[in-house]
Amino acid sequence: MKKITTIIALAVISFTTIGCDRFLDIQPEGKVIPTTVEDYRKVLTSAYAKYPAHKSLSVLRTDEVTINENISDFNVYREIAMWKDTNNDSATIEFPWVKFYSVIFYLNQIINEGSKTMKDSPEKQQILAEAYALRAYAYFDMVNLYGKPYNNATASTDRGVPISLDIDIEAVLSPSSVQEVYNQIHADMSKAEGIMVEQKQTAGINYRFSKVSLMALQARTALYQNDWNKALFYAEQTLAIKGELSDLNTSSTAPHHYMSVESIMALDDVFDSAAQNLSFASTELISKYNNTTDKRFAMYFEKNGSKYKIIKRGSSEFKVSFRTTEMYFIKAEALLKLNKLDEAKETLLKVLKNRYTAEGYASAQTEVASMNASAFMNFILDERFREFAAEGHRWFDLRRANQKEIKHTVSGKEYILQQNDVRYTIEYPMSAKKNNPNL
Repeated sequence: MKKITTIIALAVISFTTIGCDRFLDIQPEGKVIPTTVEDYRKVLTSAYAKYPAHKSLSVLRTDEVTINENISDFNVYREIAMWKDTNNDSATIEFPWVKFYSVIFYLNQIINEGSKTMKDSPEKQQILAEAYALRAYAYFDMVNLYGKPYNNATASTDRGVPISLDIDIEAVLSPSSVQEVYNQIHADMSKAEGIMVEQKQTAGINYRFSKVSLMALQARTALYQNDWNKALFYAEQTLAIKGELSDLNTSSTAPHHYMSVESIMALDDVFDSAAQNLSFASTELISKYNNTTDKRFAMYFEKNGSKYKIIKRGSSEFKVSFRTTEMYFIKAEALLKLNKLDEAKETLLKVLKNRYTAEGYASAQTEVASMNASAFMNFILDERFREFAAEGHRWFDLRRANQKEIKHTVSGKEYILQQNDVRYTIEYPMSAKKNNPNL
């Protein structure tokens, strides 16, 4: 049965991919099993290419945008902005589920079979390391969409997502706890760390994991688990390798561009053209900026009648998963939580010096100097709101921080996401529930 399942699984790979997967079609009587590092690099490239653009959808649930109802795709996305996750209209797009497990399926194939068939070499180590790292990233994103925010006191009983580590497509999986999912994330990151070869990836292939992007994932994971010592450690380790900041007073390259000096990893399509077309920047988001001293404002927004369009995306050149600014923010927040307020302020001011005019920076310095720990924490969150607008951070930040009340108006009716609303955790998609009674 296991052999049959493996053959079926390989057939799924070969029939559901194009381009770089054509190597699976070289025998007319059937498909060949990948064996070489070249073969498995192509399988891994397919896994990267299929990574879901879920962050574009999460932006529509936040306080960053309002919905443009005058476009043809309005009905496809409107219920996402209404936080309506059950009994959806048939036209409503679902948050990805199958796509995540499709990517994980590829990675399981590489880890389970490629580890046996590829000849030992640095290339083999790098491929396996990337597979472990990407699987950790996939489970991190899934548990933060479909599981409750990490709480050390309840994580062992809070429902997470099913964990699949095999290539048995006949398996019927049950949800694991949030703690179990995080344990798996750490296990995969640890395995990746032990064998990763490439310290950095060059521009053009920096959608791939490397030592520095793995450290960035470790820093983000620790932040979300409130493990401040580890968050600080991994943020500093990342910055020791990749610490450049883009000075927006002198550079016209957006900091989230894949060619920016800040780019660590550029995989995620965080604000795709569909999300860009059907949204305007919310008045709350616009109000957070000083549009004369904050150099991000003109780079992020464009006037459109009485509203503003978010122009951070524009093309595939603006894919971003990790960048150095995030590491400075993680470091600052971790230092603050470790009662090192002055060091936390100093860390964040390094970013602000590269974001504001000289006048604006001087004002920020004065403002920050008088803040106590509580006020500075709020300032960090506001600066994250400004810095990472429409990059997919906001929904996760809202979940882990204060789960504030948000109001959206759709088709003339006001919808409210209450503070600490259960809908801050997205329901499993209906299609997934229909196909798996254990969900």
